Amino acid sequence: MDKKIVLIGAGSAAFGPPTFIDLNLSKVLEGSTITLVDIDTEKLQMVYDVVSEDNKKIGNKFNIEYTPNREKALKGADFVINSTEHGDRFELRWQDNTIPRELGSTERMGENGGPGGFFHSARQIPEIIKIAKDAKRICPDAFFINYSNPMSRICLALKRAVPNLKMFGLCHQIELLTPHHLPKIVDKNIEDLQIITGGLNHFAFLMGLKEKKTGKDLMPIFNDNCLTYFKEKWDRFHYADLTFEIYKRFGWFPYVGDNHICEYLQFGSHYTTAQDLTDWIARMELGKRAINFQLNWFYKRLKRGKYPKDGMLIKDPSGERAIPIIEAIIGDSNSYEIAVNIPNDGIIENLPQDLVIECSGTVNKDGIQGVKLGDIPKNIAAILRIEASIQDLCVEAILQESKQLAIDCLAMDVNCGSFEMAEAIFEEMMELQRKYLPYFK
Repeated sequence: MDKKIVLIGAGSAAFGPPTFIDLNLSKVLEGSTITLVDIDTEKLQMVYDVVSEDNKKIGNKFNIEYTPNREKALKGADFVINSTEHGDRFELRWQDNTIPRELGSTERMGENGGPGGFFHSARQIPEIIKIAKDAKRICPDAFFINYSNPMSRICLALKRAVPNLKMFGLCHQIELLTPHHLPKIVDKNIEDLQIITGGLNHFAFLMGLKEKKTGKDLMPIFNDNCLTYFKEKWDRFHYADLTFEIYKRFGWFPYVGDNHICEYLQFGSHYTTAQDLTDWIARMELGKRAINFQLNWFYKRLKRGKYPKDGMLIKDPSGERAIPIIEAIIGDSNSYEIAVNIPNDGIIENLPQDLVIECSGTVNKDGIQGVKLGDIPKNIAAILRIEASIQDLCVEAILQESKQLAIDCLAMDVNCGSFEMAEAIFEEMMELQRKYLPYFK
């Protein structure tokens, strides 16, 4: 296969090597050129050396390249996968998480929603738009796949700032529910289930469940068994009080977990604690350190001539969906994806059409086509529209570099609620993160 896949942000130990694991499992993509790109040349070199060694062990199935020069990398690309973070991810994430709360916000997570989510968006969106504009100019027919957060806001900004970009976003959050819990709840094999999702990234719901072979509706069985099944599986980081309260009140299961959905709801702070989310971020940071330690260990062994026989490659897929979707596009396979992030375009009719939603879809040579849901339940649509309005204003504030729109967006957020608080948060965060943020005027 003579395809070129460009991995931007490949210096990340959590992105470069796992993507190569999925590539190694692909028979369709054997012979492709994989170009690793990162502005951190030290980490890029490390990932390249380890991935190249693993590539040798599997018979040089791929042509591996690396460069910090994005323009050079993008020439001739068929697929561009973006997983970049502007600035130190956790140093800034801790600020996103704590500063707004110190100034009175009810924010819990501060990654994709809340005042912290605004500043995360403001750091990320301008940089990723630059990458996407380069891709549109240099390789206009390439598919642009985004992994970076805040997913919904980045994808919405790309939709507006880089028209006609063949873009979609991917998030693995659906795997909280699948493949382990869902089959047990309905007593079916995961391969026999057609799962239908809908909503926004990190704010999405199980909207349908069918048996593939018969078309039987399995949602009644799910609803009969769900709460009983989870009774002994309460998990403060995933499915806990907030998830079950939303499910009981609204009648639809939010599969994303407490630690994500709490960002978007005015009552989120009634069911999650600041300590829970502080502990979660600390756990994530430890996970990042462990992954980096593993990469460093393999790299040092390589430099000493003692690289392990099996390398970093493992037999199981990473769980990310970019490589299977690329295979489906190349093969025009009309395969099914449970959760993707794409422009609404009539998929959910009672949400804004100028919105990027998370939904199920089919994949062919033209990209991803969402499974149309029509009107979703009014109560679900209502809470999603609140966040949709905040995302709309957030993206416009960043694209226009408007201080007033930024403060308006912060004040509107369900985790804030006053202009005085919004102004205080804005000034404090601008002081801390100025070199990473647009020049709001």
